[in-house]
Amino acid sequence: MECIVHFEVDHTEGVKPLRGLLFLDEGQTPGEQELIDMFKDMKFAVRLDDREKLIFKPVNPGETYSQIRITGFDSGKPNSKEDHELKSLVGNLLPQKPAGL
Repeated sequence: MECIVHFEVDHTEGVKPLRGLLFLDEGQTPGEQELIDMFKDMKFAVRLDDREKLIFKPVNPGETYSQIRITGFDSGKPNSKEDHELKSLVGNLLPQKPAGL
C-alpha cells in the first residue's frame, strides 16, 4: 500500500511543504525507521526529536534547515487523510516510554 507523507521543512528562507512516499503492507503504519529512511532517500539526514509532534532534526549542524515536521499521512483511502489519522499514527509510531520515567 502506498502512503504519502506530508511534511514541512523549516529553511532559513521559510517553510517549504513537501511530500514523500512510503510503501507499506496493508494496515501497517510508518515507523520511525521507515520515516528516517524516506528522509535519507530525499537527502535529509535526520533523527527523531519530538515523538508527539513528529519533529525531526538534522544530524549535521551545518544544514540549511532547522527541522522537519510531519503534517499528515495519506493512504489514499476515503476518510484516511491528514490530521484525523495523525494522532492514531503517532500513537503507533514508536513504543511508549515505560511508566515512571
